[in-house]
Amino acid sequence: MEDYYITSSSQDQSYGYSSTTSNYHIDPVRVVTCIIVAVGLPLTLVAIYALYSMVRRDHVAPIYVINLLITDVLQFCCMIVWVAPNIRGQISDIFLCIHFSALMASICFMVCIALERYFVIAHPLWYRFRRTIKTSVVVCVLVWVLPLLFLLISWFYSVNLHILAVLLLLPFPLLIFSLVGTLKALSASISVPSDEKRRIVGILVLVLLIYTLLFLPTIILLLGGYYRTLELLYLIFIRLSPLADLFLYVFMRKGTIDKLLASVCCCRMNSNDISSPSV
Repeated sequence: MEDYYITSSSQDQSYGYSSTTSNYHIDPVRVVTCIIVAVGLPLTLVAIYALYSMVRRDHVAPIYVINLLITDVLQFCCMIVWVAPNIRGQISDIFLCIHFSALMASICFMVCIALERYFVIAHPLWYRFRRTIKTSVVVCVLVWVLPLLFLLISWFYSVNLHILAVLLLLPFPLLIFSLVGTLKALSASISVPSDEKRRIVGILVLVLLIYTLLFLPTIILLLGGYYRTLELLYLIFIRLSPLADLFLYVFMRKGTIDKLLASVCCCRMNSNDISSPSV
């Protein structure tokens, strides 16, 4: 784990603080970070408040999304510290640990969202008897505790970067399993409305895309060694991950997204009708 700290701190020094050495040099990562924080932080706070109001109306599903957005708020706070001038030493290390914990927790909450959608469709009776706020709270506590335990273990024992990469790869088969299993269950289900089917599939596809596009460069960097271009992508994508999570809030809301998904499905059906020859 010390290797992770050294790599991350050297990246912040080479990219995040390089503009302090020259008044004429504009650091692209620093500029992108400022834009992401300015746009993402207020929108995330608004989304948390909106989803919390849904929980108060006895909706259990958004709880994992709320916790995912809370991890995004923590990441935004760490980004503010990164772009702030003259912050070094123990303060930088503390916020690096906070960012790592929030990042690991966000990945776990993505898996929780995907698995929950799978159980709702594939095992509705089993999930209905366990669909309580108490169960969701227990799962959320475990998700928040696991990254802290990993940090404590890595504090006393040196954890190799390859082990960290393997841990980041573990959610990938779970996300694929949730998507494939949900698609099979939806194809055989006649009780789920079509708009609800589209929303569920959209959430699962979005979670898989966020994980694949934003975290895969990080995994490749940890496994393959140093590549400057890949490292630059890693720095940008890691900062984009909390902003991308806002799209999950959009998919949780009924209305506009239903019309968008319906139009996409209609376009696909029309294209299939055109391509198929008439008898």
